[in-house]
Amino acid sequence: MRKRIRPLFFMSLCLVFSACSNIKYLPAGQNLYTGATVRINPDSAAKIADEKEVKDILESKTRPRPNSSILGLRIKLYIYNLAGQPKKQKGIRYWLRNKVGEPPVLQSAVKIPYNNAVLGSYLISQGYLQAKVTGDTIVKNRTAKAVYTAETGDRYIINKVTFPKDSAGIARLINQNSANSLLKVGNFYDFDVFKAERERIDNDLKQSGYFYFNPDYLILQVDSAIGNHRVNVFVKIKEITPTAALKPYTINDVTIYPNFNLRRDSAIRASKPILYKDFIIKDPTHMFKLGVFDRLVFFQKGELYNRKDHNQSLNRMVNIGTFKVVKADFIPVDSFKNDQLNVNFYLTPLKKNSLSFQVLGTSKSNNFVGSEVKLTQTTRNVFRGAEQLEVSASGGFEKQIKGSNQKQGNSYSLTGQAKLIFPRFLLPFFKFNSTNAFIPKTNILASYQILDRVDYTLKAAKAEFGYGWKESIYKEHIFNPISINYVKSNVVDSATLFEKNPSLRTSLENQFIVGLNYNFTYNDQIDQHKRNNIYFSGDLETSGTLFGMFASKNDAGKKALFGTALSQFIRLEGDVRNYYKVNKKVTWANRLNIGYGYAYGNDRSMPFVRQFFAGGSSDIRAFGSRLLGPGSYVIPDSLTFKDQGGDIKILFNTELRFKIVSMLYGATFIDAGNIWLREKNNLKPGGEFKFNRFLSQMAIGTGAGLRVDASFFVIRLDVAFPVRRPDLPGGPAWVIKNIDFGSSAWRKQNLTYNLGIGYPF
Repeated sequence: MRKRIRPLFFMSLCLVFSACSNIKYLPAGQNLYTGATVRINPDSAAKIADEKEVKDILESKTRPRPNSSILGLRIKLYIYNLAGQPKKQKGIRYWLRNKVGEPPVLQSAVKIPYNNAVLGSYLISQGYLQAKVTGDTIVKNRTAKAVYTAETGDRYIINKVTFPKDSAGIARLINQNSANSLLKVGNFYDFDVFKAERERIDNDLKQSGYFYFNPDYLILQVDSAIGNHRVNVFVKIKEITPTAALKPYTINDVTIYPNFNLRRDSAIRASKPILYKDFIIKDPTHMFKLGVFDRLVFFQKGELYNRKDHNQSLNRMVNIGTFKVVKADFIPVDSFKNDQLNVNFYLTPLKKNSLSFQVLGTSKSNNFVGSEVKLTQTTRNVFRGAEQLEVSASGGFEKQIKGSNQKQGNSYSLTGQAKLIFPRFLLPFFKFNSTNAFIPKTNILASYQILDRVDYTLKAAKAEFGYGWKESIYKEHIFNPISINYVKSNVVDSATLFEKNPSLRTSLENQFIVGLNYNFTYNDQIDQHKRNNIYFSGDLETSGTLFGMFASKNDAGKKALFGTALSQFIRLEGDVRNYYKVNKKVTWANRLNIGYGYAYGNDRSMPFVRQFFAGGSSDIRAFGSRLLGPGSYVIPDSLTFKDQGGDIKILFNTELRFKIVSMLYGATFIDAGNIWLREKNNLKPGGEFKFNRFLSQMAIGTGAGLRVDASFFVIRLDVAFPVRRPDLPGGPAWVIKNIDFGSSAWRKQNLTYNLGIGYPF
């Protein structure tokens, strides 16, 4: 009992000491401001919708903000006071006081009337048109807090929406699109929706040529005198709207300056123009081929201005990766007297050559954490068509971080890669131009990698030709119709290994993987306003399907390419994730990952580099990387090569992520899944997939973790342990009853520590 009392007494003493120390240094007659509390309708039994959320928003709008604190301790304020007043503007005391510390926030800085007005204004903007807020301060022991009482009244509802009645010009267009209005009868009055409605109307008008129109030229008048807590809304165009904003404009001349530089402005403008289709090109050095601008500029002479063409043109110029400055000027012909616009695009190219050096932290699903050094040479506009050539060399090391009960190993890699990117589709028989804001790309890639692990070495040469394009801001496609991989492996003590595990011989033999691959990704996480975000990635890969029809056989009787066995398989994998924001500080993340591989022809098993694996820091975290499965197969201790692959994989993760303080986040999670063989293998009993028993062979683990999330990088530490094991000698079983955190033997056998960079999913 005494052992428990001592920590509590020490913590209480720290709190009191810190509080007293901070108050001690306050100026005479001043009190320390500790924050604001908002009470909503305290004298009424009626509750408003989302009261807690509204309360949090109101409290966040009060000013000033109190001194920051951690677990009730105002550490920064304490450091500020401890440093005292330094005599010089340098030294440790100056640094502590002004860089680390934080001056006290005093009660005298609190402006109650100002905060009353701010909070009342917010409530009115949300439809509480009769809201009133009154504030006061409570002082105790030289600390002061503000208390605001909000009497909201009933929330008003939209009764009717009226648009301009004119049947011509700008009013006609507003009426035509009124069915898309964000103002819906029966919805609550919401000022944010009113602003969004003005922007919607403005966007519709911009699409129809009204270049000089502005949302500020619209007024939404509200009549709240109709009673029953309802309002009528009247959408009107302000009478002071200038004439230029009330007429549509067409595009006249489109002039492009693809090599613009302020120092050579006059010379470039005076250069001889090149007429190309609807464009005037000012490129005296002929830096770019003329066809480039077909894919960058969407305006055509004589057409109505529209915002879609405007945005798509700018987006393509920015995303093509060739220009560092992109600017568009729209100039009225004859100073607003007619209805035409000249368009000038000023493009400043990036340097033709650049060299980048990167030191990266790496974290992989096989529990390898390490570092990589990468040197990349980028050459732009290689063939005067905005192409890019990237040549890189990288080398790194990785160390396998697992629980204390797991074997550790190191990995070393050396990679050389060349990638040529064309900002268009290269198709042999016809020309294709996409019409959205994203640049389609053709990629030609060649690489060579050496991966050296403690138990095997892989040398892989790769050549790929394919396409990448974004269908929308959420959807992306990557299709490589030609993909050639040559894999050469060298297993340490292969004779012993293959004798103990003959099935590995076909998986690890030298082989060609020749075929195609396709990936589709849907990701709406860019939309931060959504409460529920979805990510989906689907992969298809084939090998040997076409080449296998014409390939000859090698000495072993297998279809081969240049005497090396040709892998023949079809591989499918889908990964769907859901991120649900419970509130601002808590997110519930879920993932379902399913994979299926079908090997045929030469082999009955997938090549090692295309198999599925289970376990690891981004998988089932309670089990070592690649040490789970297949099925209920128990790995013999005599095996030196323990990596277990399979043809089928099912994985489910659920994780609750929550903010602790500042950049520190916590998580609790449950992982479930396994891998299986497609066919029965007598050397791995229980490893084949069967519908009537695969659920009973699922491994399940749980645990908790900490994450340091600095936005641009995330470091995490997870601790996990199994609650159901499929790999027990007696068969799959729940092991919850065996959990004993007080036992060092249990901890050594069951706790797995996973250090990772980035989130697991």
